[in-house]
Amino acid sequence: MKRNGKRWLTTVSIVIVVLFSIVLGGSSYLVKYALRPLADIERKNAKSYEYMFTEYPFLQPWVDSLTQVSALRDTFIINPEGIWLHGYYVKAAKPTNKTATIVHGYTDNAIRMLMIGYLYSHHLGYNILLPDLHYQGQSGGSAVQMGWKDRLDVMQWMHVANDLFKGDSIETQMAVHGISMGGATTMMVSGDQQPSFTKCFVEDCGYTSVWDEFTYQLKEDFHLPPFPLLYVADWICNKKYDWGFKEASALNQVKKATLPMLFIHGGDDHYVPTSMVYPLYEAKCEPKELWIAPGSAHAMSYRDHETEYTEKVKNFVGKYIN
Repeated sequence: MKRNGKRWLTTVSIVIVVLFSIVLGGSSYLVKYALRPLADIERKNAKSYEYMFTEYPFLQPWVDSLTQVSALRDTFIINPEGIWLHGYYVKAAKPTNKTATIVHGYTDNAIRMLMIGYLYSHHLGYNILLPDLHYQGQSGGSAVQMGWKDRLDVMQWMHVANDLFKGDSIETQMAVHGISMGGATTMMVSGDQQPSFTKCFVEDCGYTSVWDEFTYQLKEDFHLPPFPLLYVADWICNKKYDWGFKEASALNQVKKATLPMLFIHGGDDHYVPTSMVYPLYEAKCEPKELWIAPGSAHAMSYRDHETEYTEKVKNFVGKYIN
């Protein structure tokens, strides 16, 4: 009996160790898959201008004209963690203190937000600043931060933009506009204490939280429930990058936000599902507005409805920046 009991205990122990190893290995893979997608980032970096000029043909003559007069300029900062971060900026054709800080999405970069830069610069006459987020574009860093740590970098960029574009002793009037992960980042920024020059936010197809988005993607891509892999992945992310998937909540941040916000979401979004925008909108206090872009897939609302999108943004920010 004792020998059989020892064999049973040994077998159970081996099974537990094997299962733990499988879960730990699977969770580690998920963290790397989600937060260090280097191949996707490099591919997008290499083809950013080509992609943008194909999807938005009107951008090429605009970018060419900026390049000819050296108006599309690079700038760099070092964040408090000592990481070099890159951004582009363009001063308005006519001097103004109206400014937009424009935030890109997951595995994208600043160049892939030039269509929104065009909206603000060409149509609205704003100064624009477009940062490359942590680990993406030309910025440094060890992994994608899904908006949570990025919100601190974006706030630093907002102060840089204010310094670049303010007049003589006059602060800028600033809108912050983000798409996809940039939309989530924008909402995460909105819940922190704002400088006096921040006037409003525009978020386009951002997720409620990193936990919610990863739960959705885990089911869609791998047909798996969140337990146990996502729970262990969350623990790994906390240990490795000092933030957690549930902590990174745009929903909790918009509950604290007091400045005006325009919510935009594609009506046929199956990457960050359209259903996510409704609890976000409900959580935000007034003033706020919501526009569901008919039939648009993820991050395609501007491409599909360029004129209406431009008018929605123009009318919204025009209420708070003049």
